[in-house]
Formats: sequence, C-alpha cells, structure tokens
Amino acid sequence: MADVQRHSVHTLVFRSLKRSHDMFLSNQGLLPPVDEKAEKIKIAVKARDLYGLVFEDVKKEQAMKALQEMDSGDNPPPPGTAVPAILDKQSNNPSNALVLHSEHNHSLNTAFNPSSNASAGASGQTLQQLPRKAPSMPKPKWHAPWKLKRVIAGHLGWVRSVAVEPGNEWFATGAADRVIKIWDLASGQLKVSLTGHVSAVRGLAVSDRHPYLFSCGEDRQVKCWDLEYNKVIRHYHGHLSAVYSLSLHPKLDILLTAGRDSTARVWDMRTKANVHTLTGHTNTVASVVTQASEPQVITGSHDSTIRLWDLAAGKSLCTLTNHKKSVRSIVLHPTLNMFASASPDNIKQWKCPEGKFIQNLSGHNAIINCLAVNPDGVLVSGGDNGSLHLWDWRTGYNFQRLQAPVQPGSMTNEAGIFAMTFDQSGTRLITTEADKTIKIYKEDETATEETHPINWRPEILKRRKF
Repeated sequence: MADVQRHSVHTLVFRSLKRSHDMFLSNQGLLPPVDEKAEKIKIAVKARDLYGLVFEDVKKEQAMKALQEMDSGDNPPPPGTAVPAILDKQSNNPSNALVLHSEHNHSLNTAFNPSSNASAGASGQTLQQLPRKAPSMPKPKWHAPWKLKRVIAGHLGWVRSVAVEPGNEWFATGAADRVIKIWDLASGQLKVSLTGHVSAVRGLAVSDRHPYLFSCGEDRQVKCWDLEYNKVIRHYHGHLSAVYSLSLHPKLDILLTAGRDSTARVWDMRTKANVHTLTGHTNTVASVVTQASEPQVITGSHDSTIRLWDLAAGKSLCTLTNHKKSVRSIVLHPTLNMFASASPDNIKQWKCPEGKFIQNLSGHNAIINCLAVNPDGVLVSGGDNGSLHLWDWRTGYNFQRLQAPVQPGSMTNEAGIFAMTFDQSGTRLITTEADKTIKIYKEDETATEETHPINWRPEILKRRKF
C-alpha cells in the first residue's frame, strides 16, 4: 500500500483560497449587460404605474390648449395634422418630462396588448387608463352629544349588571350587595327587590318570550325568576366557580352562561339540562353573547382570545387571536351582522359569520369593562376609570368623551363603569358603576351640526385591502 502524501495545513488552506478566488472573485465586479429595450419598457411601466393620473391630466390639458389655439387661429397647425401628433411634438418639451414618448407607448401597446393593430401603435397614444380611486376615509355620520340626565341610588354595593325588559317599561340591576332591583325606566322609581343570591350578581337577562328573569353570580348559581310571583323557579347547577355572564338565545329555549371556570355552558331552559359544555378557553370567560344566525355563540376570555362556536355540535368553529390583552366584553350590532370586542389594547370590530376583522377603534386608554351599541350606530365603551367613549360604528370616529361624576361622598377612584346597555328604543343609555349608582344618559336635543360640528381629521388613510 503506497504511502499517502500529506500536506501541511498552510498548503491546504492556500489551495482552498486559490480555488475560491478562481471560482468567485474573478467575476465579482462585473455587472450583467444592460438590455436597453427591456430597460425602456421597465421605465415606461413604472412611470405609468406611479404617474398614470398625471399623464391623463397633462394630456387632457394639452389637448384642450391645442383645440383652443386651433379655434382662435393663433399658430394654426399645418393642414392634415391631428391633435395627437401635436401632443407628441409637445412631449419633447422638457417641461412635460412626465409624458411618455411615443416609442415607449408603442412598445407598451405591443407588449401588453398583442392584438392591437398597427394604426393604434402609430398614433402614439398611451394605453387607456382606468382612473384610480384615491384612498379615502368615509366621513362619519353626525351624532348628537349625550348628557347625563338621571342618577339613581339604592344599591349598597358595586352595581355589576343591568338588563332592560322587552316592553321598555322597566330595567333590572344586580349588585355586590347580592340584591336584584327592578326600576321603572321612565321615573327611576324602585319597583321591587329580589333576594336570593349569596354573592355579587354579575349577569342579568330578561326573556322576550317568557315572564322570566335570569341571573348569575359569584356564588356559582344561575337562577330563573318567575316575574309573576317574583320567586325563583329553577336553578341551573354545574359551574365550578363564579359565573360572570349569561345570554338568552333569541329563538330557542336555550340559556348560555360563562364564568371563571374557563367554560361556557349551554342549558335547556325548561329541563335545566346541561346540553353542552363549551371548553377551549384557558382563562376566565368574561363575556358570552348569542344570536339566531351563525355563529350562534361568541365568547370572549381573559386568555385574550374570542371563540365562535357551533351551537349544534358544541364545538369551536374558529379562534380570533388579534387581541393582545384580556377580552372583557362583546356586543352584537342590533341590525348588522357584526360584533365588537373590548380589550385594554383597543376595541375591534368583526364581521360574522367567519369572524373577519374589520377595524380597530383606538384611543380609550383604560381597562374597558363593557360595550353597548344602538341601531343608530352609536357604540359606547365604559372603562374602569369612569370614562365613557362614544364612537361612530361605521367609521370608528370617536365623537365624544365623558367622565362620569362620582356620587357625593364617594372617592374619585370609585368611578368605574361595570355594565351598560341601551334601552329598547336606543335613546337612553343606562350605566352601572362602582359608586353604587345607576346613571341614565340621553342625547342633547338642542344640539345641531352647527353647534357641535364633526372634528374630523383623518390622520392616516385606511387603505382598502384587496
């Protein structure tokens, strides 16, 4: 066996460097040859793409000027000369440097429209341009400002929930004093107090097809009250921790509840059976809403996600992960097939049924506990610092900001808003707050567009996504 010749490391490195030098370095400084024809087409395409609207305006202006000169008789063109030819001659003027030359136009016509005839290319006209619509933000609808009209006191603890009955004659509130109170909507007078919960009442709903009021609380109880006798007639047992939200299906005898055990539960209203347990969230489910169309159930959780559920199968259809912080409230639009979700990072609007993201509503820099929207397109968000922001639903324009005054004798940090809802007409806003009061807001009837103009200054144009 012959001895293998061995080389030093220095020799091997030198050979490797020489080989790399021969392969790569020799051609490193050379650029590929320039294709002049392709370069001209590229410049023409780029110019047309960026300045197409300018070209059209310049050509129209030049054509009008040429026609005016022909009509006035000043410097008439030679007989048989067409206006496009004049435009081609004027394009050589340095002041009209943006106008495409006829040879570029001809090359573009032949490159992008092979079927064009020779006469069209010879005329030197540019390609027909569809006018581009400039990106614009729609102007928001004018809404009258809202004013505080009435403050109702009576609870002995934080007022955590509110619901208006379908006839729009009274509304119910639940508080940390474990009492549900029913108030006359017109006068604000207390009609009845319902006791039965042993902890804070966190959710209320009034059925529009039965004389029933449903309530849930931190005592893990879900109760059905018969309003003809003002007594509890059913209990729904199953939640393992506090129940924070409940909702009634508008068409079916179905009740939905959600809470701190990270689940939402579907109950048969009459038999009290737990039809489905919707699992998938990894933290407290703070809000649940239901509607007749798909998705019939939507939940928002402190795990920063929103889930759309298939009610028949009891399974999650999709999970929306756009929010970066906990989702504390979800509200359905009364007429549009849309919903909004609130989080400390911003408010987001979505389109059903697939949960398509529409837009962000930024600017309410607080922990947003609740949302409400009326048929007129007024969206209201309430924060834990007592701030109210009113938005135009369609454009996301924040047309008013309010700071709820605290009840005399309360501390300024007791200004949190926990729940809110519009009445059935959408003309009164009811908020429940940490200073143990209920506040009712109404539109200012004396306001007009002249006295309260829209301060609309779109800083960033929202470009349409294709």
